[in-house]
This record gives sequence, C-alpha cells and structure tokens, in this order.
Amino acid sequence: MFRSVQRLYGETLAASDGEIGQVKDFYFDNQNWAVRYLVVDADSWLPGREVLVSPHSLTCLDHDKQSLRINLTRKQIRNSPSIQSHQKVSRQFEEEYCRYYGLPRYWQGEALRDMSGFPVSERATISLPGKPLASGDAQWKRSMASLLSTKAAVGGGPEGGDNAMGHIQDFMIDLQSWAIRQLVVKTGHRFSSEGLGIPTNRVERISWDKSSMFINLTRDLVE
Repeated sequence: MFRSVQRLYGETLAASDGEIGQVKDFYFDNQNWAVRYLVVDADSWLPGREVLVSPHSLTCLDHDKQSLRINLTRKQIRNSPSIQSHQKVSRQFEEEYCRYYGLPRYWQGEALRDMSGFPVSERATISLPGKPLASGDAQWKRSMASLLSTKAAVGGGPEGGDNAMGHIQDFMIDLQSWAIRQLVVKTGHRFSSEGLGIPTNRVERISWDKSSMFINLTRDLVE
C-alpha cells in the first residue's frame, strides 16, 4: 500500500504505553530510497526534543485513529540518544542509536527483510561492532551516503532528457518496505491541477545542492 508523505505528516505516533508525538518529517538515504527514520515532534512531553524512530520499530498503522504504532515504550524513547531540532544526523549518532536499540546497521548491509519486504531486526543473531569502521575502509566510504529530508527535498526540480519538467511536491511510500517508490511532480501546462507519479527507479542522479533531479524520461514521454 502506497501512502503520500504529505498525508503522513501530523499523524500520531503511539508507543506501547502512550503517545509519543506527531510525525513531522522523514529521513531517507540517497542510494536506494529507503526511509531510515521518522522524525517525531515530542515537545509535548520531551521539551525541545525531536525523536527519531526507525521503521524497524513500527508494528501497524491504525487507520481509524490515524496513528502509527511502535513496539517501544515511552521510557525507551525518553532515554534514547537525543537529537535537537535542525541537528544533522551524523553517522556517529546513528552508531550510537543502533547500539542503543540493538538495530542492524543498514549502511553495512546488516538489515534483514521478511517475506513482505519489511525490514526486520534480529537482535539475537546480529553482532554489532564495538567501534566505528576506520575512515580508510572502503566499506566506510560506501556507508557515507547522506540522509535526506523529505520536507527539504520538496520543491527540487526533476529534469528530463530534454528540459526541466517541474518540481517535486510529494513522495509516495510503500508502507510494507518503507521505501519511496514514486516522486509526485508538479508540472505546468495541462497537468497543473494534479501531480504526476514518476517511479524512483527512473531517477538517474540527484544534485541536491542545485535542487535538480535527473530522470531517464523525456518531457514529451511524460506528458
């Protein structure tokens, strides 16, 4: 089932013993479009704090109550590694985060998946290294893919094989695998009322500093 990222903003995140806060953003990696963290505003009970929650912790989506449920307690959330608003998620923070929750390090290929494609953490069988990889290690270099914010990415302009085609207005997430499957692009002309869904496997490269995304489709083909 695909869901709009924009419509997931504001949804309540509920722990096993009470509410945590509202979803305000998502961080995804720029190599395989996988959502790595939900960013949750927990200011109502943890003043000044935003909480990162891995999709590994999610158990279900309650459509009636418009909430996401996780298999963590409020105490676990409160004692988790802290990140302040607008603070960049560093690899050092992620190392600490994974050690705290006993999660696999996705950048080392340790994430396992069940038959549905949902990421599964097998805490009993995964042995996490006690220290980060050396900076000269090839695996360390491959692991340094940047985490990107879905909110920050909105407005970036995809460019086709011939010319610019519009700007990103939304993302569509597969709630089984928590991977971004489509970009919703706002174009001009006759498609101005609705966005166009472009599969992420059509994206060739991204220049986030220039707010440009290059796709292997021509404007004529999209239209």
